[in-house]
Amino acid sequence: MDEILLELSEAVGSEHVLSTPLHRFIFSKDAGLHRNQPGVVVLPRTSEEVRQVVAIARQYGHAVVVRGAGSGLTGGAVAGSDAISVVLTRMNDILEIDQNNRTAWVQPGVINLELSQATKPFGLHFAPDPSSQSVCTIGGNVGNNAGGPHCLAEGSTVNHILGLEIVTADAEIVTFGGKAPDPVGLDIRGLLVGSEGTLGIATKILVRLTQNAPAVATFLIAFDDVTHATTAVTKIIAAGVVPAALEMMDKNTVRVVENFVQVGMNTDAAALLLVETTGHPSGVTADSETIKAVAAAEGAIEIRLARDELEREEFWRGRKAAFGAVAQLAPDFYLHDIVVPRHRLVDVMEEIYRIGEQYDLIMMNVFHAGDGNLHPILGFDLSEPGVMERVQAASKDIVAACVSAGGALSGEHGIGSEKRDFMHLTFSAVDLDAQARLQEVLDPNGVMNPDKVLPSGARCADFGQAVPRGAWV
Repeated sequence: MDEILLELSEAVGSEHVLSTPLHRFIFSKDAGLHRNQPGVVVLPRTSEEVRQVVAIARQYGHAVVVRGAGSGLTGGAVAGSDAISVVLTRMNDILEIDQNNRTAWVQPGVINLELSQATKPFGLHFAPDPSSQSVCTIGGNVGNNAGGPHCLAEGSTVNHILGLEIVTADAEIVTFGGKAPDPVGLDIRGLLVGSEGTLGIATKILVRLTQNAPAVATFLIAFDDVTHATTAVTKIIAAGVVPAALEMMDKNTVRVVENFVQVGMNTDAAALLLVETTGHPSGVTADSETIKAVAAAEGAIEIRLARDELEREEFWRGRKAAFGAVAQLAPDFYLHDIVVPRHRLVDVMEEIYRIGEQYDLIMMNVFHAGDGNLHPILGFDLSEPGVMERVQAASKDIVAACVSAGGALSGEHGIGSEKRDFMHLTFSAVDLDAQARLQEVLDPNGVMNPDKVLPSGARCADFGQAVPRGAWV
């Protein structure tokens, strides 16, 4: 152990190699429920330092698990006890903002919100805006193909990444993609986005920047029934309006959010829609009239338009504070991420509430209703005997209900270790084998974030199982 720690220290500086029990505990989990202490934590500053760390890991037979801000929810950044946890938060420079081409080169540790703040003077922003955007990193967004409220109209992270510099499992630095609008060859860039650190480590990222809209209208629309709210979601889009964002919060969520941020949300409502339309002023006016008409026809009890930019920001502050506000109802919570077709929202929501009652768990729902990306929140007290068994059983039933409705396992949080063993619900043995073969090409020794995404036995040869691992002592 002393020898590898010495080499890592020579590569990144001894102050950036953390191996004490306390440091390993601090980096033993992300924002999810899984925990495991890595063998050592390394915080590189440059692409070359990352390359050297991977080369050292290869030399000593250790796995490499990349980590950003630790805001992930699926255990994707949780390292095995023999692994090197490579934390990229020191790589936080915005390297270039190209106003003419509407692009920016950034390091992976740049905070999502800080990128949009830096580009605001140019009238530009980075479109993907996860609820954790004030803390999550661009590298983490790339790893999980993160979404956010405004991805309904503008697309998720993969639609806003033009190029990637990565360190491969062979400890080489390569670049895929670039500023050219139509690059030739295979779209390796698209393959890497959403690969959750299993195919390489992104060390520089070329992002597409989006022009700020000239006009914005933001509504809070209250309903006294969840079914009417979810029906309104479908009918707004069926009427030809694709809002910039279309979010929903149920009663439990609205009450804790309002108590937390006090922005004037209707706490008597069974469900609240947050709807935003952007674009040319005339288009925003027309879309707003359609939204109001559909909401009224579905029995909305309140339709509230943000008076100005300050009130609009207050609306969004409430929506993005939802997960933190949950602590008012329960000391612990489990946040899901699944997707269903919009026309099945009513049925699936009813089933989710039934599951919560069956397992005697507090159920809250706040989600990206426009694209059917659900985020059921199971509230509980971890100190209660047997509660985790109920949470896990309820989670399994929720996933099964969404998949049976024609849905997907994840819309933006990724698979990680949390949903790895559910992959067979949506992928056949042939599908899983194809993915494992592709992973094997880029990481033949299985050193990049092993035991994530693909379940054991995805290959007939049990890909990755025979790879020797070092042992930390």
